[in-house]
Amino acid sequence: MSQENKNLMKRWFEEVWNKGRADAVDEMLREDAVIHGLADAQGKAVSGIAAFREFHMQFRGAFPNIEVIVEDLIAEGDKVVARCSVRGKHTGESLGTPATQSDIEFTGIAIVRVGEDGKI
Repeated sequence: MSQENKNLMKRWFEEVWNKGRADAVDEMLREDAVIHGLADAQGKAVSGIAAFREFHMQFRGAFPNIEVIVEDLIAEGDKVVARCSVRGKHTGESLGTPATQSDIEFTGIAIVRVGEDGKI
């Protein structure tokens, strides 16, 4: 199960973020998912597929060439931890800020729980 969960996380970052496939969100994210650390317009945690798709559209609109590199994956039971490096260029006028044409680079950690249905 751990390897399957790791593969799901690799696929999540590749399909949803690197390729920008919004339809892949429906394939991999549960409707009852709460994404702590991402906020909606009201400052609440992004919750559910529709809210995540909105966040995804806004973020990819601001950074259309975003690249997420999975540096490390650790899985145990139903949880997977991914340490990632992210880079891109702020070329889109999304997220309420005019495009700065600035390069961005940051690192982050995602901790997810995979349901019995194989979705995040």
